[in-house]
Amino acid sequence: MTISRTLAIVLTVCAGALVATQANVNGRLGRGVGTLQAATISFGVGLVVLVVLALVFGGGLGSIAKAGRLPGWTLTGGAMGAAIVAISLVSVRVLGTGGLTAATIAGQLTLAVVIDRFNLFGSGYHALDATRIAGVLLLVAGSWLILRH
Repeated sequence: MTISRTLAIVLTVCAGALVATQANVNGRLGRGVGTLQAATISFGVGLVVLVVLALVFGGGLGSIAKAGRLPGWTLTGGAMGAAIVAISLVSVRVLGTGGLTAATIAGQLTLAVVIDRFNLFGSGYHALDATRIAGVLLLVAGSWLILRH
């Protein structure tokens, strides 16, 4: 599936909005059933949605068997997602939505420019230049302003 750069930006901004909303929804669920239980429910619902989407739009689930032939590290994304959801469930209560989002994005961007710089995971090489460094520093400064109280 190929999409335009503009559509990719719009969809990613929408995904970011969902992340901010998800933390609060999962946080509320966590207060009702427990942190890890809420994360389990969240991933269970997500699994059902993804299976339906794969069956309806993605050509089925047959290619899942190919995962066994890939390097082991390629299977860690789900564990990372579980950690993100579990941490967000707890942190949103303390940091608020803005603080959680600011800290999350600061961590994402900081590591993302390192990943790009060293072409880790086959992401493609992107130089770590003054503009990118300034972008990270400005985002960290903005995050600090949101998290400072």
